[in-house]
Amino acid sequence: MDRPPLILGLESSCDDTAAALLRGREVLSSVVMGQAELHAAFGGVVPEIAARAHAEKLDLAVERALEDAGVTLPQVEAVAVTAGPGLIGGVLSGVMLGKGIAAGLDVPLVGVNHLAGHALTPRLTDDLTYPYLMLLVSGGHCQFLIVRGPQDFSRLGGTIDDAPGEAFDKTARILGLPQPGGPSVEAEAAGGNARRFALPRPLLDRPGCDLSFSGLKTAMLRERDKLVAAQGGLHAQDRADLCAAFQGAVRHVLAEKTRRALALYLEEAPEVPAFAIAGGVAANGAIRSAMESLCAEHGVAFVAPPLRLCTDNAAMIAYAGSELLAAGERHGMDLAARPRWPLDASAAPLVGSGRKGAKA
Repeated sequence: MDRPPLILGLESSCDDTAAALLRGREVLSSVVMGQAELHAAFGGVVPEIAARAHAEKLDLAVERALEDAGVTLPQVEAVAVTAGPGLIGGVLSGVMLGKGIAAGLDVPLVGVNHLAGHALTPRLTDDLTYPYLMLLVSGGHCQFLIVRGPQDFSRLGGTIDDAPGEAFDKTARILGLPQPGGPSVEAEAAGGNARRFALPRPLLDRPGCDLSFSGLKTAMLRERDKLVAAQGGLHAQDRADLCAAFQGAVRHVLAEKTRRALALYLEEAPEVPAFAIAGGVAANGAIRSAMESLCAEHGVAFVAPPLRLCTDNAAMIAYAGSELLAAGERHGMDLAARPRWPLDASAAPLVGSGRKGAKA
């Protein structure tokens, strides 16, 4: 059997600069350089700052990845790079570096959809067979996908406004908690009473698998303002109870929508039914336990890749690239950086799609 190619993966779609070396399903190295300190004062990612940081760090990330893997650049046999969707400055930085390396080494180049990287991660970590159901739940995205192949995705539903991770971050800012908001809110929620505040469960009264979290965030803001007006500020227990109520609402919504998505997926009678979750919010213990219970109830295997491969990384891009290369996919020097790139082009755009098309 031919030896799998050594693939260099590059990822720079948001605020993590990443490079990785992969051969087959073996991750030889995975380097992620975060930018949290650069954006901390702004309460969120500033695209221009992120783009400049990527331009400065991408070559350093590649050097570290090569060193960690114990290989040299001339040994690289293919380059896989995130070509979208994402913040265009960062995506462009990665695409340009990927083109330069591929041209200099005269090796194949493949542009990867960032979301496909997440969606195919369970194939990298657990060798899942197609088709499987995927919940991609992160700071920028939330959608249910039936994954049938490296370029074959059916979207069952997604968020029509804020992604869950974004809602966690905004809730943290509302309550004066540090970023990233997900871990901060989860830590506070551990000591809180989730029943104290009756927060809404958006879209549960409507059929389908679409989600909404913007109204939940607004409800959190109103509850905080009521407390501040009544007592002049927030007590520690108030903050913990608000976090517990918010986390409980997100968990409830995701669990119910997952139940519906599982029903649709199981109608196809897959030979080896499996449900996978990926993205930063997949690290939340309460949400993960709810998904595990649902899968056990339906007799479906539950897969959650390690956190280091759930959040943005280049190993997932390298692996997605390997599947695309195996399918005969190649890109030239005209590969374009794309701010919008839906996985399921046949699905109706989610609310919020701009003139350039659906983001995801």
